[in-house]
Amino acid sequence: MAEPLIPRPDGPAESADHPEPAATAPVLEISGLDVRYGQSHVLQGVDLIVNRRPLSLIGRNGMGKSTLCNAITGLVPAFGGSVKLHGHELVGLKPHEIARSGIGYVPQGRRVFASLSVEEHLRMVARRGGGGWTIKKIYELFPSLQARRRNGGTQLSGGEQQMLAIARALLLNPRLLIMDEPSEGLAPIVVEHMIGTLHNLAREGVALLLVEQNLGVATSVSERIAIMVTGTIALETTSAELASDEATQRRYLGVSTHIERIDTPAAPAPST
Repeated sequence: MAEPLIPRPDGPAESADHPEPAATAPVLEISGLDVRYGQSHVLQGVDLIVNRRPLSLIGRNGMGKSTLCNAITGLVPAFGGSVKLHGHELVGLKPHEIARSGIGYVPQGRRVFASLSVEEHLRMVARRGGGGWTIKKIYELFPSLQARRRNGGTQLSGGEQQMLAIARALLLNPRLLIMDEPSEGLAPIVVEHMIGTLHNLAREGVALLLVEQNLGVATSVSERIAIMVTGTIALETTSAELASDEATQRRYLGVSTHIERIDTPAAPAPST
């Protein structure tokens, strides 16, 4: 039988890196999370749950979305509250410990290295031994990365850099993938193929927290939508309800135009 394009991680159910999930626990459970930058109270009692199906988090600039991503991954310290992955507390852990527990992070801006080739980026992250994601399978998912495996990170197109950023995160064999503004700066055709890839990942059991400002992308990737306003979750709704409610769009997002979902089948991603 031919191997599926999107592999399901097949490592052991329990390990030092991936503790066994607590029974019936959400994939990610955030409770009362506070983050401060000096006197600025950026996150104010955030409560959010991510289950098996994708969740999109949207909001205007400066509302705290990226800070939430950084707090989950340990890049900024929590002032109070709790972040649990499958029932296991993450607050207080170092970023590399959180990554090893099963969270893959694709940061805003992609952050690839000019001095490293595509292959070197991947080998820097790839682990020896268990787990379903390997460099070989990454190249099956993103053939254009294989074709440009000797090119430096900044020699890639914007779409290829995004593929590389996603590939690095997948090589951690994550239980949860967090993506911060992945469609930013990408051509529409690349965005369509990225959405197809995310649909495939969700079908294969990778939980997804998508942070987006592009409402079309957010509503195309997930049925659940959370809206962040000034460091709190102001509303949780569905893609269909938000798309049909212009008053809510204007109130929370300053948007009054029609939202078009981007429904596209998965396909090999283009290089531009």
